[in-house]
Amino acid sequence: MPQLVEGLPEGHYAKLANGHTIHYLDQGSGEPVVFLHGSGSGASGHSNFKFNYPFLAENGFRSIVPDLIGYGYSDKPDDVEYHIDFFVECVKQTLDVIGVDSVHLIGNSLGGAIAIRFALTYPDQVKTLNLMAPGGIEDQPSYFAMPGMAIMKEVFTGGPNKDALEQFIRRGLVYDDKHVDEQLVNERWGIFQQQNMQVINTMVVPNMEDQLGELNCPIIAFWGANENMMPETGIAKLTKKCSNIRLTIVSECGHWVMVEHKDLFNRMTLDFLRNG
Repeated sequence: MPQLVEGLPEGHYAKLANGHTIHYLDQGSGEPVVFLHGSGSGASGHSNFKFNYPFLAENGFRSIVPDLIGYGYSDKPDDVEYHIDFFVECVKQTLDVIGVDSVHLIGNSLGGAIAIRFALTYPDQVKTLNLMAPGGIEDQPSYFAMPGMAIMKEVFTGGPNKDALEQFIRRGLVYDDKHVDEQLVNERWGIFQQQNMQVINTMVVPNMEDQLGELNCPIIAFWGANENMMPETGIAKLTKKCSNIRLTIVSECGHWVMVEHKDLFNRMTLDFLRNG
């Protein structure tokens, strides 16, 4: 079992067919909305979406927030390859255990890439996609050329260092670091100390740009104008290649639109889920 972190809630555990265990939070009732968080040191579903999933749960939806394999309170195997298909497999098997077969997917960064891959693999199970600066639409060298990504890799490869972790959150993830409080840093620090290098060293997220036109569900997307993690060429790729998408560019915003502009994100997401 994982070591619990103060302020980071513990929910449920799903024992998967592949032998791994995934931790997830589950709030509300109604149509299931699955939140897929991003990568980075100490990441978890709650720390990414704490301002969003309770809102949807309070407004008629079932919020399911897994910790991706290798993150949060989920298993962190050091003997597997962390290819995007492995992440998708774990998400799919988690939903199988829960008994959910039709979902709305919300994903940012790595979680956005997983959401895209999931929708391509299981198109009949995805009602809508909500993407926040998703990965998986560039070649990997383009991502690691971004300043925020370079900081993320330095922090992960440098071993657990709380000050370096805090600097990554402040400089890589947000435009205004007033949104980075002690609780957030402590949540991520508590998980970072339990992680291993395998998840970053073996991660493979292929470029799915040429498959974006195959997505057949309605899509809403968000992109921070001050994004430091994802190349802004992704904006044109999403809007030109996805056949049914609305993309909002948010000023004074970095990688975490759902944190820095949570009220805007929550309102637009709720309207999209209700009205398409």
